[in-house]
Amino acid sequence: MNEHEVIARLRSLANPENVAGMERFGINPNNTLGISIYVLRKIAREIGQDDVLADRLWNSGIHEAHILASYIADPEKATEDRLEWWVADFDSWDVCDQVCGFFEETPFAYHKAVEWSTRSEEFVKRAAFAILAGLAVHDKQADDSQFEKFFEIIIREANDERNYVRKAVNWALRNIGKRNVNLNRKAITTARLIQQLNSRSARWIAADALRELTAENMQRKLMK
Repeated sequence: MNEHEVIARLRSLANPENVAGMERFGINPNNTLGISIYVLRKIAREIGQDDVLADRLWNSGIHEAHILASYIADPEKATEDRLEWWVADFDSWDVCDQVCGFFEETPFAYHKAVEWSTRSEEFVKRAAFAILAGLAVHDKQADDSQFEKFFEIIIREANDERNYVRKAVNWALRNIGKRNVNLNRKAITTARLIQQLNSRSARWIAADALRELTAENMQRKLMK
Protein backbone atom coordinates (compact mmCIF):
# COMPACT_ATOMS: atom_id res chain seq x y z
CA MET A 1 0.00 0.00 0.00
CA ASN A 2 1.15 3.54 -0.70
CA GLU A 3 0.35 6.50 1.55
CA HIS A 4 -2.77 7.45 -0.42
CA GLU A 5 -4.22 3.96 -0.07
CA VAL A 6 -3.41 3.80 3.63
CA ILE A 7 -4.88 7.23 4.35
CA ALA A 8 -7.99 6.38 2.35
CA ARG A 9 -8.38 3.23 4.43
CA LEU A 10 -7.93 5.17 7.65
CA ARG A 11 -10.54 7.72 6.61
CA SER A 12 -12.96 4.90 5.77
CA LEU A 13 -12.63 3.71 9.39
CA ALA A 14 -13.33 7.14 10.91
CA ASN A 15 -15.67 7.12 13.91
CA PRO A 16 -16.76 10.56 15.18
CA GLU A 17 -18.31 9.03 18.31
CA ASN A 18 -14.95 7.56 19.24
CA VAL A 19 -13.31 10.95 18.72
CA ALA A 20 -15.72 12.48 21.22
CA GLY A 21 -14.92 9.72 23.71
CA MET A 22 -11.18 10.18 23.19
CA GLU A 23 -11.50 13.90 23.84
CA ARG A 24 -13.02 13.14 27.25
CA PHE A 25 -9.79 11.31 28.08
CA GLY A 26 -7.69 14.32 27.14
CA ILE A 27 -6.79 13.19 23.62
CA ASN A 28 -6.50 16.01 21.12
CA PRO A 29 -9.48 15.69 18.70
CA ASN A 30 -7.85 17.74 15.94
CA ASN A 31 -7.10 15.67 12.81
CA THR A 32 -8.28 12.60 14.73
CA LEU A 33 -10.37 9.85 13.13
CA GLY A 34 -11.28 7.80 16.19
CA ILE A 35 -9.58 4.52 15.24
CA SER A 36 -8.43 2.21 18.03
CA ILE A 37 -4.79 1.24 18.39
CA TYR A 38 -5.82 -2.43 17.98
CA VAL A 39 -7.07 -1.70 14.47
CA LEU A 40 -3.94 0.34 13.75
CA ARG A 41 -1.74 -2.54 14.89
CA LYS A 42 -3.60 -4.91 12.58
CA ILE A 43 -3.03 -2.56 9.64
CA ALA A 44 0.65 -2.28 10.62
CA ARG A 45 1.03 -6.06 10.52
CA GLU A 46 -0.44 -6.08 7.02
CA ILE A 47 2.00 -3.40 5.86
CA GLY A 48 5.17 -4.61 7.58
CA GLN A 49 8.20 -2.39 8.09
CA ASP A 50 8.33 0.47 5.60
CA ASP A 51 10.41 3.50 6.51
CA VAL A 52 9.51 5.52 3.43
CA LEU A 53 5.81 4.98 3.99
CA ALA A 54 6.21 5.83 7.69
CA ASP A 55 7.56 9.29 6.89
CA ARG A 56 4.89 9.92 4.28
CA LEU A 57 2.17 8.93 6.71
CA TRP A 58 3.69 11.25 9.31
CA ASN A 59 3.54 14.09 6.83
CA SER A 60 -0.24 13.68 6.59
CA GLY A 61 -0.68 15.22 10.05
CA ILE A 62 -3.43 12.71 10.87
CA HIS A 63 -3.46 11.54 14.49
CA GLU A 64 -3.81 7.84 13.66
CA ALA A 65 -1.35 8.06 10.77
CA HIS A 66 1.27 9.30 13.23
CA ILE A 67 0.71 6.29 15.47
CA LEU A 68 0.68 3.90 12.51
CA ALA A 69 3.93 5.43 11.21
CA SER A 70 5.65 4.52 14.47
CA TYR A 71 4.44 0.92 14.17
CA ILE A 72 5.93 0.39 10.71
CA ALA A 73 9.15 2.41 11.01
CA ASP A 74 12.43 0.50 11.41
CA PRO A 75 14.17 1.58 14.66
CA GLU A 76 17.54 0.42 13.34
CA LYS A 77 17.26 2.93 10.48
CA ALA A 78 16.20 5.80 12.72
CA THR A 79 18.10 9.06 12.68
CA GLU A 80 18.19 11.83 15.25
CA ASP A 81 16.70 14.15 12.65
CA ARG A 82 13.65 11.92 12.35
CA LEU A 83 13.22 11.72 16.13
CA GLU A 84 13.43 15.50 16.39
CA TRP A 85 10.99 15.94 13.52
CA TRP A 86 8.44 13.57 14.99
CA VAL A 87 8.68 14.73 18.60
CA ALA A 88 8.19 18.36 17.52
CA ASP A 89 4.78 17.37 16.10
CA PHE A 90 3.46 15.75 19.29
CA ASP A 91 0.16 17.34 20.28
CA SER A 92 -1.49 14.60 22.34
CA TRP A 93 -0.38 12.30 25.13
CA ASP A 94 -1.47 9.12 23.37
CA VAL A 95 0.54 9.85 20.22
CA CYS A 96 3.50 10.70 22.45
CA ASP A 97 3.31 7.43 24.37
CA GLN A 98 2.72 5.22 21.34
CA VAL A 99 5.51 6.78 19.29
CA CYS A 100 7.88 6.60 22.25
CA GLY A 101 7.50 2.83 22.02
CA PHE A 102 9.35 3.19 18.71
CA PHE A 103 11.82 5.76 20.07
CA GLU A 104 12.91 3.46 22.90
CA GLU A 105 13.99 0.82 20.36
CA THR A 106 16.31 3.21 18.53
CA PRO A 107 20.02 3.65 19.31
CA PHE A 108 19.27 7.17 20.59
CA ALA A 109 16.82 6.24 23.34
CA TYR A 110 18.88 6.94 26.46
CA HIS A 111 20.49 10.02 24.94
CA LYS A 112 17.12 11.52 23.98
CA ALA A 113 15.62 10.74 27.38
CA VAL A 114 18.33 12.87 28.97
CA GLU A 115 18.27 15.62 26.34
CA TRP A 116 14.50 15.98 26.10
CA SER A 117 14.10 16.08 29.88
CA THR A 118 15.60 19.58 29.72
CA ARG A 119 13.24 20.84 27.02
CA SER A 120 10.33 23.15 27.84
CA GLU A 121 7.67 21.78 25.45
CA GLU A 122 5.14 19.70 27.39
CA PHE A 123 5.01 16.68 25.10
CA VAL A 124 8.74 16.71 24.38
CA LYS A 125 9.44 16.57 28.10
CA ARG A 126 6.78 13.89 28.51
CA ALA A 127 8.50 11.93 25.74
CA ALA A 128 11.74 11.88 27.76
CA PHE A 129 10.05 10.14 30.66
CA ALA A 130 7.81 7.94 28.49
CA ILE A 131 10.95 6.59 26.81
CA LEU A 132 12.54 6.03 30.21
CA ALA A 133 9.44 4.26 31.54
CA GLY A 134 9.49 1.97 28.52
CA LEU A 135 13.20 1.23 28.77
CA ALA A 136 12.82 0.32 32.44
CA VAL A 137 10.41 -2.44 31.42
CA HIS A 138 11.79 -3.59 28.08
CA ASP A 139 15.58 -3.18 28.18
CA LYS A 140 16.35 -6.40 30.03
CA GLN A 141 20.10 -6.15 29.31
CA ALA A 142 20.61 -2.71 30.86
CA ASP A 143 22.52 -2.57 34.13
CA ASP A 144 21.38 -0.52 37.09
CA SER A 145 23.79 2.34 36.40
CA GLN A 146 21.91 3.19 33.21
CA PHE A 147 18.85 4.01 35.31
CA GLU A 148 20.50 5.35 38.46
CA LYS A 149 21.67 8.44 36.57
CA PHE A 150 18.03 9.37 35.96
CA PHE A 151 17.09 9.74 39.63
CA GLU A 152 18.64 13.20 39.75
CA ILE A 153 16.75 14.17 36.58
CA ILE A 154 13.49 12.85 38.05
CA ILE A 155 14.00 14.96 41.18
CA ARG A 156 14.80 18.01 39.06
CA GLU A 157 11.65 17.70 36.97
CA ALA A 158 9.26 16.67 39.76
CA ASN A 159 8.28 20.32 40.25
CA ASP A 160 6.71 20.55 36.79
CA GLU A 161 3.01 21.11 37.47
CA ARG A 162 1.81 20.22 33.97
CA ASN A 163 -0.38 17.13 34.17
CA TYR A 164 1.13 15.20 31.27
CA VAL A 165 4.67 15.83 32.51
CA ARG A 166 4.13 14.96 36.15
CA LYS A 167 2.33 11.74 35.23
CA ALA A 168 5.23 10.70 33.00
CA VAL A 169 7.82 11.54 35.69
CA ASN A 170 5.85 9.40 38.12
CA TRP A 171 5.53 6.61 35.55
CA ALA A 172 9.29 6.53 34.97
CA LEU A 173 10.10 6.53 38.69
CA ARG A 174 7.69 3.67 39.38
CA ASN A 175 8.92 1.55 36.47
CA ILE A 176 12.56 1.96 37.44
CA GLY A 177 11.69 1.03 41.02
CA LYS A 178 10.04 -2.18 39.87
CA ARG A 179 13.11 -3.56 38.04
CA ASN A 180 14.89 -5.09 41.04
CA VAL A 181 15.55 -4.71 44.77
CA ASN A 182 18.47 -2.31 44.37
CA LEU A 183 16.61 0.09 42.09
CA ASN A 184 13.49 -0.25 44.22
CA ARG A 185 15.35 0.99 47.29
CA LYS A 186 16.92 3.85 45.36
CA ALA A 187 13.58 4.80 43.80
CA ILE A 188 11.98 4.87 47.25
CA THR A 189 14.78 7.12 48.52
CA THR A 190 14.28 9.35 45.48
CA ALA A 191 10.52 9.53 46.11
CA ARG A 192 11.14 10.57 49.73
CA LEU A 193 13.46 13.35 48.56
CA ILE A 194 10.80 14.49 46.09
CA GLN A 195 8.25 14.45 48.91
CA GLN A 196 10.19 17.25 50.59
CA LEU A 197 9.93 19.61 47.62
CA ASN A 198 7.55 22.54 47.91
CA SER A 199 5.33 21.55 45.00
CA ARG A 200 1.91 19.92 44.63
CA SER A 201 3.20 18.00 41.66
CA ALA A 202 6.19 16.67 43.59
CA ARG A 203 4.05 15.63 46.53
CA TRP A 204 1.66 13.76 44.22
CA ILE A 205 4.51 12.03 42.34
CA ALA A 206 6.11 10.95 45.61
CA ALA A 207 2.93 9.73 47.29
CA ASP A 208 1.79 7.74 44.26
CA ALA A 209 5.22 6.17 43.71
CA LEU A 210 5.69 5.28 47.37
CA ARG A 211 2.24 3.70 47.51
CA GLU A 212 3.22 1.22 44.80
CA LEU A 213 6.93 0.75 45.46
CA THR A 214 6.60 0.08 49.20
CA ALA A 215 3.52 -2.12 48.92
CA GLU A 216 3.86 -5.54 50.54
CA ASN A 217 3.03 -7.42 47.34
CA MET A 218 5.64 -5.43 45.43
CA GLN A 219 8.30 -6.18 48.03
CA ARG A 220 7.44 -9.90 47.96
CA LYS A 221 7.65 -9.94 44.16
CA LEU A 222 11.08 -8.29 44.15
CA MET A 223 12.46 -10.69 46.76
CA LYS A 224 11.61 -13.80 44.72
